[in-house]
Amino acid sequence: MTGPAVVRSGPIRYAVAERFARPRPVRGHDTRPSTGEICPQLPSRLDAVMGPPSDRHPQGEDCLNLTVTTPARDAAARPVMVWFHGGGFSSGAGLMDWYDGGALAAEGDVVVVAVNYRLGALGYLCLDGVAEGNFGLYDQLEALRWVNAHIAGYGGDPADVTVFGQSAGALSIRLLMGLPEARGLFHRAILQSAPLAITTRSRAGAAALGRIFTERLAVHAPGDGPRTAAPKALLAAQRDTALAHRERSGSTLEPPFGPVMTADDAFDAHVRGMDVMYGWNADDMSAFPGETGETGETGETGETGENGGPAGPTRLIYAEPLAALGRRLVRAGARVHAYRLDWRPAGSDFGATHCVELPLLLGSRTAWQRSPMLGRTPWDEMDGLGRAMRANWTGFARTGRPGPVAPPLTCHEILAPRP
Repeated sequence: MTGPAVVRSGPIRYAVAERFARPRPVRGHDTRPSTGEICPQLPSRLDAVMGPPSDRHPQGEDCLNLTVTTPARDAAARPVMVWFHGGGFSSGAGLMDWYDGGALAAEGDVVVVAVNYRLGALGYLCLDGVAEGNFGLYDQLEALRWVNAHIAGYGGDPADVTVFGQSAGALSIRLLMGLPEARGLFHRAILQSAPLAITTRSRAGAAALGRIFTERLAVHAPGDGPRTAAPKALLAAQRDTALAHRERSGSTLEPPFGPVMTADDAFDAHVRGMDVMYGWNADDMSAFPGETGETGETGETGETGENGGPAGPTRLIYAEPLAALGRRLVRAGARVHAYRLDWRPAGSDFGATHCVELPLLLGSRTAWQRSPMLGRTPWDEMDGLGRAMRANWTGFARTGRPGPVAPPLTCHEILAPRP
């Protein structure tokens, strides 16, 4: 969607990091051009839903890169929207064409930043004496610090930053809300289809998976350990760990590597006065066949997870935990809106599935042309729906309110209960 009305800069290296170490900001004397790398990764488990990406990027560990899309590099001090992609903490990259923010920037007169962060074992391995975990989360924190320091040079206002993210990216935003170091780095937040039921795991549980990973790595890279093995061997061990975790947990949704539980002490203070919008897609769980949301209970439409469709699992994994978050946000003094998207593209077997909102917000016709979840819906029709939804997202970034919404999107403000 990027056109002559916007300027897209990047890839830009925003930080550097040794393997299994927290990131460090790029210093002024480091003038090396960005490699344009994305974090080493296996094919996405959602390729059957989204389709494979149409673009290819070099993979490597010098992957802490971002792009900035702006209507102009001037002094206009526009609202800034920082995007954290999904992918189960194991796939994806902000540099991908799926996440081109050109339409958002041009139509909403905002600056869009799309961020890479470390994934899989490189981003979230927890192993005593080797890795503390949560490196991907700290990458995102460092990217927000970069935005604070540099975005004015791209026409953005560092005092008016909205973070928005989908799935794993939305879970990351929820965790950043509780990090004391993140306070003041963003002022509004949009959480898209955050499966809050699996936000974090205990350090003990993460360490147990770390030990399985180490055992499998010894098979793929004899004589090497996590610090020295080649990325290809790390990915092979990561794949094996995912299979072992699936056998143990019975879940195709919960990733083997993801955030370790963090202290949440700063949450209430951070979100007080913040504008937050959260929501989900009506059939989110159709992307994860076989998942029952732990119980297989009957959902609001009378459909069960195992036999009748995604309604029950979607309610248990997305709707109910997000509603609980909304109540907590309101109690803490945030201004909160909740949305639901009921768009079911013609000719798609997936309905209003996980990720279906992404082409309405980001990317281009070329980026999404092979996506099974979009069925046979003409691009012009999708772009019409997208213009309306993009106006809601950029309106929220500008004012804290999404403005008028129309089906298939519904939205309402969450109000504090009367005393």
